[in-house]
Amino acid sequence: MQNGILVINKEKNMTSRDVVNIACKKLKTRHIGHTGTLDPIATGVLVLGVNEGCKVIDLLTSASKVYQAEVLVGVETDTLDITGHVLKEYNIENLTNEQVKKALGKFQGKYLQEVPKYSAVHVDGKRLYEYARNQEEVILPKREVEIFQIELLDSVIKKDDFYTFSIRVHVSKGTYIRSLIRDIGKELGYPCTMKNLIREKQGNFSLEDAISLEDIKPDQIMKIETALTEYEKIIVEDDMLKKVENGAILKINTTSQYVLLLNKEKELLAIYERYVKDPSKMKPYKVFRRNSSEEVK
Repeated sequence: MQNGILVINKEKNMTSRDVVNIACKKLKTRHIGHTGTLDPIATGVLVLGVNEGCKVIDLLTSASKVYQAEVLVGVETDTLDITGHVLKEYNIENLTNEQVKKALGKFQGKYLQEVPKYSAVHVDGKRLYEYARNQEEVILPKREVEIFQIELLDSVIKKDDFYTFSIRVHVSKGTYIRSLIRDIGKELGYPCTMKNLIREKQGNFSLEDAISLEDIKPDQIMKIETALTEYEKIIVEDDMLKKVENGAILKINTTSQYVLLLNKEKELLAIYERYVKDPSKMKPYKVFRRNSSEEVK
C-alpha cells in the first residue's frame, strides 16, 4: 500500500473532488483527501494525502498560501467570480495603477473577512452554498485572516469597456481570494470579481513540485516525513520503540510543539505534540503503521 503526499497541478473547470476521484482510480485506493479546496475556475497546487498521508492533512492545511489572481473591475456576480450570475455592471471612466496600489495597501496585515455565500462553510448544520441555492437568507460569518503580502503584478488595462489587473497575494489559512477581491472593489469604489486564479504555493509546495493528473504514479508519492520539512525529526532508540508504537505519553527533549519520531531505518513511526496537562511531556498526535512509507520516494 502506497502512503504519503501527492502534489497536483489542478486543471481548470475541475473540482477538487474530481481530482481526488481520478487519483483514487489511478492509485487503486479509496483513501485520498485534499488539503484545501480549489474552486473549479482555479488552477495550481492541490496537495493530496494518500492513505496514511490523510493523517497529516490538518498540519498541511494550516500552511499559508500564495495566489496569482486576475481581477475584473466593474462587474458584480453572486459567486464573486465570473462563473456566477451577473448582478450589476458599471462603466468606469478611468482607473490608474496608483488607485489600485493604494487600495491594495489597505489590506496588508490582518482584517475581518466575510466568507462567500457560495462556499462550503457550515452554518447551523448546512453549508452556505445550500442556503444560496435555495435562496434562503443567512448571516455570513466573518473570520480574521492575514494578508502577508499583496502586490500589483502588471499595469491596469482596459478591454471591452472593463478594466482588469493582476495581483499576487500571500495569505493565511482560510482566506478566500474571491472575498478579498470583493473587498478590494469596495475600497476602490467599484465592484470587482475574480476572473482567474492560480495557487502558486501552499506551505512548502510550489507549482514546480506539482505534477499533472496524467502523470500520477505510485513513485510520485512523497514520504510524509519528507513533506513535513519544517518539523523537527527525532530518531527513536530501541528502548522507546515499543512505547511510541503503543502511543505512550513520553518525555522528549525538545521545545517544539510537534515532533516526528522515526526508527533507525528512518521510517516514520508517529507525530507527537505537546501535552497540555503536562507541558514537560508529549503525547501522540498521529501514530503510523510500521513500514507505512515503504516504496515511496
